[in-house]
Amino acid sequence: MEDINTGAKSATHLCVLVHGLWGNPSHMLSIAKTLRAVHPPSSLYILVTTSNAGMHTYDGIHTCGERVCHEIEQTLAIRPTLTKLSVVGYSLGGLVARYAIGLLHAQGTLDNLECKNFAAFASPFLGVRSPRGGWRGAAWNFLGSRTLAASGRQLFGEDGFGETGRPLVEVLADGRGVFAKGLGRFGRRTVYANVVNDRTAEWYTTGVDRRDPWGEWLEGGGEGLKFVEGYEDVVLEPVQPALAGGRVGRRGKKEGMGEVVRRWVGRAPLVLALVVLIPIGVVGYFINAGIQTKRSSTRVKAHEEGLTDVKVKDYRSARLWMDEIRERVVEDMGGETLGDQEFLGEGEESGEEEIVKRERRMSIPQRPTLALAPYQFKAIEELDKLGFRKYPVWIHKVRHSHAAIVVRTETSSFSEGQLVLNHWVKEEFLI
Repeated sequence: MEDINTGAKSATHLCVLVHGLWGNPSHMLSIAKTLRAVHPPSSLYILVTTSNAGMHTYDGIHTCGERVCHEIEQTLAIRPTLTKLSVVGYSLGGLVARYAIGLLHAQGTLDNLECKNFAAFASPFLGVRSPRGGWRGAAWNFLGSRTLAASGRQLFGEDGFGETGRPLVEVLADGRGVFAKGLGRFGRRTVYANVVNDRTAEWYTTGVDRRDPWGEWLEGGGEGLKFVEGYEDVVLEPVQPALAGGRVGRRGKKEGMGEVVRRWVGRAPLVLALVVLIPIGVVGYFINAGIQTKRSSTRVKAHEEGLTDVKVKDYRSARLWMDEIRERVVEDMGGETLGDQEFLGEGEESGEEEIVKRERRMSIPQRPTLALAPYQFKAIEELDKLGFRKYPVWIHKVRHSHAAIVVRTETSSFSEGQLVLNHWVKEEFLI
């Protein structure tokens, strides 16, 4: 890691990499290597953040963001030649990075830097509250918000951030606040979002979309899709990802009854193992969740009391964004949902006219509007004003594309993710 996480004294461009929930610096190694293959140490200084490794990501997006801000400031202090800044976030790291950027903006640090690139890979900008109806969605929302400490409450929109009384996800997107203003200073804002098989963060939140137009349209098919030239079958065109009038359908012959039986017989040992292991795993998960929540509470208390290296008082006193937020009437909608709905009905409106216009320009089959929470619709409206370059990503080789999109570990099954990283570095990254 040390030979990647550096740059020459002559480097003028600092690129900061922020990992996700439960993550560690090694998860960002492939991104760092891809950057280094194109940009030598003489021009680019790479900083892979380390202060939120492992379970420290439980401590809340705001706490993690303050730690990252501290790491950036320390680097800038010892490397005065750095005059350009880029920030990259993966998964939860995208939200943490946006919080850190807001603090840097509030303190005037960005005034002395040329803000070049902000990029997010599979980052849940709308949180991870599931709009799906039924017991699965309800269980996901209930358990997830209660087993990931402060970060869980924020990701599921069950927090009332600071004096705003609103979910942090909404506050981060508020165009009047320093978080959106800081993000708006970057020359390019790029998002890569999985269209299928991302069971951690779905398209609607990573692609900032009130609809999920993909679903079964991509299962086993793909006719009619338009890919970025040179990155075929993985990186889709951001503006018009499907041919006009084209239908993304299934292909391949239908399985016969014999093939189906053989397939399930082959899975029998796995099914039996899961019957035994899942109950043990569930019990272990809840025990660990309790332990980690307690440890997180202890860490956050030390952080709040200034017992760590992070200058918390400086960041909190710099919260001029609070004054900006106070201008708006506080709307306590953090806990509002639409019950057991998965989609909005024909007579229900979400109020995002700009989003509707954008979706009408897309040639892929449209789905009904998801029954997102009001704060999520607000976040979509505000984030779209910033002008993200959104690239849909179709990972084929693995059933869980969340790790593959950044090649979280160097394995052949994640090779498609390398195409994504190559595209960002070669086609999107402003040096």
